[in-house]
Amino acid sequence: MHTRIVFNFVAVFLYCLFSAQTYEIHYTSSYNGKAITDQPSTIVWVNEKENFILNSTIKEQKSSYPYEITKVEKSSNTIVSYAFLKPGSIISSSDTESVGKQNFELTNETKKILGYQCKKAVTKVNSNTIEVWYTNDLKLKGGPSVLGQNLGLVLEVERNKNSLITASSIKKIKTTGIENIIKGNIQTTDQLGYKDLLWKSRFTTLNVFENETINFSDASKSDDKIKRYANGTIILKKIKFPEITEGENIFVELKQQSNGDAYDRTGTVFFIPQDKEKSFFDGLEKGVKALPVYENGNGKQYYGVTATDNYSPAMEMMRFFTAFGIQKFNHIQLKGKDWQTISPYRQDITELKPAISGKELWIGTFIGNYDKGGHRVSLDITIHKSDQTVNKNNTAIPLFNTLNIMEMAGQDYSTMFNKDKGLLVDFTLDKDLKNAQLRYTTTGHGGWENGDEFVPKANSIFVDGNAVFSFVPWRTDCGSYRLYNPASGNFQDGLSSSDLSRSNWCPGTVTNPDFIPLGDLKAGKHTIQVKIPQGPTEGTSFSSWNVSGILLGVQ
Repeated sequence: MHTRIVFNFVAVFLYCLFSAQTYEIHYTSSYNGKAITDQPSTIVWVNEKENFILNSTIKEQKSSYPYEITKVEKSSNTIVSYAFLKPGSIISSSDTESVGKQNFELTNETKKILGYQCKKAVTKVNSNTIEVWYTNDLKLKGGPSVLGQNLGLVLEVERNKNSLITASSIKKIKTTGIENIIKGNIQTTDQLGYKDLLWKSRFTTLNVFENETINFSDASKSDDKIKRYANGTIILKKIKFPEITEGENIFVELKQQSNGDAYDRTGTVFFIPQDKEKSFFDGLEKGVKALPVYENGNGKQYYGVTATDNYSPAMEMMRFFTAFGIQKFNHIQLKGKDWQTISPYRQDITELKPAISGKELWIGTFIGNYDKGGHRVSLDITIHKSDQTVNKNNTAIPLFNTLNIMEMAGQDYSTMFNKDKGLLVDFTLDKDLKNAQLRYTTTGHGGWENGDEFVPKANSIFVDGNAVFSFVPWRTDCGSYRLYNPASGNFQDGLSSSDLSRSNWCPGTVTNPDFIPLGDLKAGKHTIQVKIPQGPTEGTSFSSWNVSGILLGVQ
């Protein structure tokens, strides 16, 4: 009797010891046969109860934020994801379904990995072919990802025959120390909320405007957060930019809806340089005539459009065009048309980094309209760490911006291209400028059949009197955005107004800048000139061209 009790005790002890045994598996990664050495290796802690998937820097508690740890609870096939967003901020989410939904084609192929007999299973994920090699020799289930958790212990995963992760070592360990990593208050959320919070933690967001109205009304007034000018058609907010490193990209994102205005309107997101005695802010505060005047001999005066020795024009970050009445006029029904509810505009502005990094600047948005309801907008600027270094310029100099942002406060339309002189700007470089480029944004306007909105016109750029570039800015893809334009007029020929090709813009889209190479420019005085064969005035109808130019390069 006594012997039987001792035997049972030992058996239970050995079973508990075996079942509690935890293994640590290290995995190495390669791509097209070349080892990936600039990333931490994947680590899996596995036992009969649960698995943890992490990496070597997380184990050493040296990982930069944000980072993730995945736990798989064996009894319920539950995947618990932990995201460490910043010190003291951990979120988690649970998934009880995805492991059970995995489907594999089991094959008869075998091979040995680290001395363990492995079998191959194949599955497809988002059009990717995944081959999983797993072993049952250790009587455990787990792996370097959530794939194959119910097959056995996954020792190798190959994707599309080129991306490979392979177990490099397996050892028994007494304890994982996971309790020293996953600790403190943990906020639980649903899976979509988890993914959203994790995604947003990967970059810096500067919120500029949130659901603000841009309209035309005497009732539009500034407050302690938002300044409003030109009867509410311009909104401004001061934003402090962090120091932005070479390996970071910058994006501007605007979301817009109609709040009463049914028409397509010119819009721009801009900032105001304050590096000289005068700035565009002086015009907003004191009136447009407080700004330097440009004249080209056509008898008109254009205020604030060109740089001078003591003035920098507004620097355009993104030009956009509102759609015909999106959201507000979605009640207009057409068979087979399910209208979009918001116009998203998003653009990479990394090349403007030298002009904004570490500075506190007025950021503005303008939509030209005479509607009391107008439009509603939200604006964010995001800064992302990136390995992509496309824009290597360390200089961004504003030269001209003819878009009449203060239209509703008396700033004239840019009709200066009706003279051969066009737009001529003098500027002085303190230092040589290498690999100079002109960031040039252009759109033609004049909304009748002979107006320049609908007539292709060549834009020609001259530097120091020499022609350097000429092209015809023209968009033929406007019909692609029909579902953003519920209030767009329909014609007898079966087209909608929003379908028509235009001079570099479409209702509901962003106009991309062109980057015109200028070569190397020596220190000293230079001129830059823009010529466009602007169409003639017909009665009260006239054409105009909104062009902005920023000089980029390396000093």
